[in-house]
Amino acid sequence: MAQKTRQLFGTDGIRGVAGEFPLTRQSTYLIGRALGHDLRRVTHSAKAVIGQDTRESSQWIADRVAAGLAAVGVEVHSAGVITTPGIAYLARSRGFSAGVVISASHNPWTDNGIKVFSGDGFKLTDARELAIEKEIFALLENPGAADDTALKVAPLCLPGEAGLRHAYVESLAASVSSDLQRLRVLVDCANGAAAAEAPELFRRVGIQATFACVTPDGRNINEGCGALHPEAIAKEVTGSGGKFDLGVTFDGDADRALFCDAGGRVVNGDAVLLAAARDLKTQGKLAGDTVVATTMSNMGLEIALKKSGIRMLRANVGDKYVLEEMLKTGATLGGEQSGHIIFRDGDATTGDGLLTALRLMDIMARSARSLAELVGDLKVFPQKIQNVRVREKVPLAQVPEIQGAIEAAERELDGNGRVVVRYSGTEALARVMVETESEERMQALAEEIAGAIQKTLGV
Repeated sequence: MAQKTRQLFGTDGIRGVAGEFPLTRQSTYLIGRALGHDLRRVTHSAKAVIGQDTRESSQWIADRVAAGLAAVGVEVHSAGVITTPGIAYLARSRGFSAGVVISASHNPWTDNGIKVFSGDGFKLTDARELAIEKEIFALLENPGAADDTALKVAPLCLPGEAGLRHAYVESLAASVSSDLQRLRVLVDCANGAAAAEAPELFRRVGIQATFACVTPDGRNINEGCGALHPEAIAKEVTGSGGKFDLGVTFDGDADRALFCDAGGRVVNGDAVLLAAARDLKTQGKLAGDTVVATTMSNMGLEIALKKSGIRMLRANVGDKYVLEEMLKTGATLGGEQSGHIIFRDGDATTGDGLLTALRLMDIMARSARSLAELVGDLKVFPQKIQNVRVREKVPLAQVPEIQGAIEAAERELDGNGRVVVRYSGTEALARVMVETESEERMQALAEEIAGAIQKTLGV
């Protein structure tokens, strides 16, 4: 089967409904085999580390991928339930050929996914993912490829190797340079992977932390909590009567974090980028006085950074693409409005929610300023994001009705706002974002474009 573009890998690995293609028992085993062949082409003594989130499907998918890796001679180690950046750290620090994460991040519990990091801790390149895909499809066309009856591979046992998780926690704790013991923090772990590491980490650095959503049952990951619902933690902080200095909330695999200040106002990734950029510049660590954000970052961030003498570049949505732009330009800070923040003044190779939380609290402690004070001058332009479920992802430029609606909106804004229309990299959604100072105008334009998408491509 000829391929020119990736069909399985999206912006954040392979993702879908657990039990349905490409996440069936057969296909996940073959994904493991194809990845194993890729690793063995680099070294005959390949070894991989696998971690997972708390979904009930994560264990069997991890077992099937591990069996596929073992079938072609790859040594497999389990870190058990661990954050996505935890696996990236282990891959680059423990001599593994690859790190594999079984997680669908912020998606519902019924979904799952497979993310792969190379031995240097970076996500695989598009070209390498395409090569692995080609082998997966070739294996699917071979009736005997999925026969593992003669394979004797024991299932991965939870909780996995505690030493691996401990090493990750220790590396994060070692990054803290300030005394954080005075900070009182409410932490929402989304009933996800952060529940396995955040309590140990926060105790380790002395933070006065109260934890919520740390009782995963396989189906409650992201359910009304976590970074998808920052208003939940904000409500708790507001109702605490001044008990907390801030709230922290992670997504299902904890590669991103959102916050709220002591007054219960939600603080997203744009505001974190602003606080971190100013702090790094003050320390002389903001390379080129440049920050990499995405097309979704608010115009207000760009304006605030400019006032501080900091240039903002925009990459495509996805922390993978933010990182690519950072590596190309030498930038030491980048991230997304959704809370993926990448700090390259250290050795991070992906967004890490736990690290982001520590870095933000470190800034608060050193500056002796509240979170509200740090980001209070960020004027956020009204921004409307409307999702439309689509039956197929036809290039938007090839649909005249959609392209016409976009161009009409841009003409009406005439430079006093922005329109960004793109497909989700992980779901069958088109996302319409309109940003301008007039909320009424913003709402109308977003609805016009969304209507055109619904009419031509909607489910």
